[in-house]
Order: sequence, then C-alpha cells, then structure tokens
Amino acid sequence: MDIHALKNIFKFVSVIGIALSFFLFTAIVVGWAYQENMNRFFAFDLALLVLNGTIYLLLREHRMKLSIKGGILSVNLIWILLGVAGAIPFLLYTDITPAAAFFESVSGFTTTGATVFSDIESLPKSILYLRSLMHWLGGMGIIVLGVGLFSLINPSGSMTLFKAESTGIKMEKITPKVKDTAIRLWGIYVLFTVVDTIALKWAGMSGFDAINHAFSTISTGGFSTKNASLGYYDSNTIVWITTFFMILSGINFLAHLKLFSTGKAEGYKREEVLWYLAIFIVLSLLLSSVDIFVDYDSYFHALTHASFTVASVLTTTGFATLDYEQWGHMAIAVIFIAMLIGGNAGSTAGGVKVIRYIVLFKNISVQFKRTLHPNAVLSVFIDHQKVSSQIISSTTGFIFLFVMTNMLLTLYLFAGGFDAMTSVSTALACVGNIGPGFALTGPAHNYGFFSDIDKIVLSMGMIIGRLEFYTVFLLFSRTFWKKF
Repeated sequence: MDIHALKNIFKFVSVIGIALSFFLFTAIVVGWAYQENMNRFFAFDLALLVLNGTIYLLLREHRMKLSIKGGILSVNLIWILLGVAGAIPFLLYTDITPAAAFFESVSGFTTTGATVFSDIESLPKSILYLRSLMHWLGGMGIIVLGVGLFSLINPSGSMTLFKAESTGIKMEKITPKVKDTAIRLWGIYVLFTVVDTIALKWAGMSGFDAINHAFSTISTGGFSTKNASLGYYDSNTIVWITTFFMILSGINFLAHLKLFSTGKAEGYKREEVLWYLAIFIVLSLLLSSVDIFVDYDSYFHALTHASFTVASVLTTTGFATLDYEQWGHMAIAVIFIAMLIGGNAGSTAGGVKVIRYIVLFKNISVQFKRTLHPNAVLSVFIDHQKVSSQIISSTTGFIFLFVMTNMLLTLYLFAGGFDAMTSVSTALACVGNIGPGFALTGPAHNYGFFSDIDKIVLSMGMIIGRLEFYTVFLLFSRTFWKKF
C-alpha cells in the first residue's frame, strides 16, 4: 500500500473520529444534566477529538480521493474503530470486561441490539443514552454521514464509500451529488426521530425514555432503557406507535426521500415495498391466530402484540413486549420466517432484504421456464425494468455468503457446547443484526453468559452482516491486496 492511499484512509477516518467525538459529547451533557460524574468520559472524548483533529490538521493539504479498495478498507477499519471507541465509556462506567464492552458497542453501532447487561435500569443515564445514540448513528450509517463530510473536503464527490457501505442490490441517488443525497436522507431521519419522540412522549413516556426509544426505533436497533423493553409500559398506544415507526423505518429511505422531494408516493408502489408490507400483514395475522389459540387472548390484544413482534423481528429492531417463546413452536416458526427476511434495501433494517428474495424467486421462475422452453429469450423484470445478470449474480452470491456465515457461526457455537436452537438463532440474530434469538438468547435473556472469545466472534458476525459480507470478505482476497 503506497503512502498516498494511507493518507487517504487516515484523513477520512479522522473526519469520522471528529464527528463521533461531537456526538459523544451529547452523552456527556446528558450525564451532567442528571448530575453524574462525567470527568473520565469528558477526558476520553477530548482525547479522541485531539487525536483525530491532529491527524486531520497534519493531512489538511492532502487532496483525498479514495479508490474502491481504499473505500472498502476504510469502511472495515471504521467499524472496528467504532467498536473500540464506543467500548471505552462502558469500561469507564460499568464493570464489564473489554470483550463485553466491545460486543455492546458493536451491537449498538450495527443496530443489532443484543446486550450483555442483565440489569439495564441500573446503568447511568449517560450510558443508557450512549447505547441509543450508537444505534441512531449506525442506523442511517456512519459512513453516509461521512460521505457528506467527505464531499466537503473533496468537492468532486464520490460514490466510493456510499457503495462500500450500501445496503441493497443497487445504489441510486436522488440528487446529482452524493453529499446532497446524504444530507437529505439525514434530514428525513432526524424528522422521523423527532416525530416519534413527540408521539411517545404524548403516549406517556418520560422525555428521556421517549428520545432513547425513538433513537432505537428509527434506527431499527432495539436497545431499551428498561429491563422488560417496551413491555414495561403496558401501553397499547406505545406499542402501536412503535410498530408504525418500525415498519416505516424498514422501508427504503429513498422512497421517503422521493415523497419529500417530489410529493409523489411512487417509491411506495415498488414491488419490494408492497411485498414487504404484505409479508408483515400475513405474518402478523398468523402470529395473532397462534396467540389466540395458545393463550385465549382477545383478538385486539393478540393482534397488537403479534404485529409488534413481527415488525420488530422483520425490521431487525429487536424490541419485545413479552416472551413470545411461550406461544409455542408454531409461533417460533412464524418469527423465524421474519428473522430470515429482513426489511427493504436502503432502509435501516438488516437481514437478507426483501428485494433479494424477489430477485431470487423470479430468477428461479425464469430457470423453470427455460427448462421447458430452451429456445425462449427470458429475463428477470422488477418494477418493469430488466434486472442485469450482474445483479442476479451478486444477489445469489450474497445469499450464499449469508448462509455460509450463519452456518460457520452456528457450528462454532454448537461446538462450544450450546444447544442447536441457541446456536442457530444466535448466529442468525447477530449476522442479521436482529438482537434476540431463541432459547438462551431469547427475548427474556441476554448475551452476558458468553465467554469473551465468543463475544468477539459474535461481534465480528455483527460487523460482517452490517457490511453485507462482500465488503468484509474482499479483505481475504489476494486480488484485493494486489497492486493496492
């Protein structure tokens, strides 16, 4: 790697570090507001700012232009560094191990929502806010924020980083410059967060809890300020408000951007969005029926908690209002289907994404037809547009990597002595950035019992899933490092 490429990476990482230090300062302000001793946190944040500020000043004359390889390496490096930087406040204010702190930090930034804490309500307010803030920053993507900052110091603009961290099969931008797209996306993200906060406050939450849960909802993260998650509030209004905003956040944000930019709702009429909403409705009705059959609950109660649970799992948020494992095997099967699907491409949700299943099944249908009609000229179409063979190949490869990564992580956990359900669901919950799994990692449990090595391995699974496999696995390719 030449010195020019290193300067590019260091300069970009320093910009992200400076931005992170300013956001972390808001957690310090929260601590001061609740009269907590924030001296150690302030010292760390100041050191973070000084370190990254110094790097940026040393490289301020360097004209930064990241290559594809530089962008990919920067993204991987940033997510590791975010995990390390976010872990330090946990080490300063709680009694968990460094590996557990790294796990909690990665879980926050990747919007996984898995936690090692058994008594969340005993944590300082600043740490509770920090956990939610990590979600909120990671939800839209710290890299998208970085693209906006990056373009300020590289006015020509670049899709490099946007592509490296993108969630979906195809990137598209509404505005000519990536910077403008990133800023508008963040504007909508902030608007949704504010509206959700106001709605939750109106429904009975305290201002502090409303802000934290809005951060976790819009980012589809799942960290709560309560041990019982949203079940603590025993409020149907809060449950339905959160269900609505989880589903909204699981939709491609470019659809929201088109609505705000042009006033047209055409983005919501796309096949992926329609299938996503249909899957949510069908699974919610199925789970409601299971709840009524098992617990004899009223239909409204069953529909309320079933819809919330499906929305939480489908969007990979991970909130809970009750222990849905108590509904039996049929309920677990329905929820497992939701875990395997995920939200829309371009949303804050994780998972495989609905669009990839659409591509996969349509391609299978085409292959069936080709078998019956060998001479026919057939193609895959989505939203009346032909899907290129490159996208079909990329989608197939993604699903293979998703299955392979889950399989390897499942085998690792199973070989470590955990039962099959815990191993399978935990791997899927981490790689899919979902949070709760089943059995030992179910909604009534946490991840604190895993060994430090297990926590590091699971953290890597979260990052691999968040960066959608290719971005990480490319680092293990000889071609990637050749002539860097």
